[in-house]
Amino acid sequence: MFERLKKYCKTKVDFTNEELSFIDTYFESEKLKKKDFLLRGGKICDFIGFIAEGSIRHFHIKDGIEKTCDISFENSWVTDFQSFTHNTSCIMNLQAMENSTVFIVKKEKLYKLYSASNKYETFGRLMAEQVAQKATEIAMSLSSDKPEERFQNLLKKQPGLFQRIPQKYIANFLGVSPESLSRIQKRIYTKRKS
Repeated sequence: MFERLKKYCKTKVDFTNEELSFIDTYFESEKLKKKDFLLRGGKICDFIGFIAEGSIRHFHIKDGIEKTCDISFENSWVTDFQSFTHNTSCIMNLQAMENSTVFIVKKEKLYKLYSASNKYETFGRLMAEQVAQKATEIAMSLSSDKPEERFQNLLKKQPGLFQRIPQKYIANFLGVSPESLSRIQKRIYTKRKS
């Protein structure tokens, strides 16, 4: 059941087959239907999840309006690190954008996994670095790129996004209205044709 996660782990750290079998003990499979929540704001996040299938939207609510911070796909990790690390209520919501399978490891099991094999501590550090790097890239893009540049970068990095995720969430993530996103798309496709 956890073969996709094991394959992903093996590409990052040189685990033995016995070490990879620990995944069967420490992780749980969570099946989500489209629009189901993996995490709701106000709860304490006590897990880290690996998306095996599907997509998860990260968003918070400000002044009654949903603000999409990220959209994660297969082979990505999801959590609210602030809540997870400090054991505080989170502001982040994690919602499935399509039917999804997420393998989760609870905090207490994660620490036991680290004790079972120090390679998992190395793996955990690499995973945290990957999540932090992605968050930094998003923050830098939002602060310095024009909406059209953000759109083109997103198109380059995640070309299948536009077939899988409703445009209103993509626009929200890019910090523009759906109408502005339509105009940006039209301009870019017109330039490509000429």
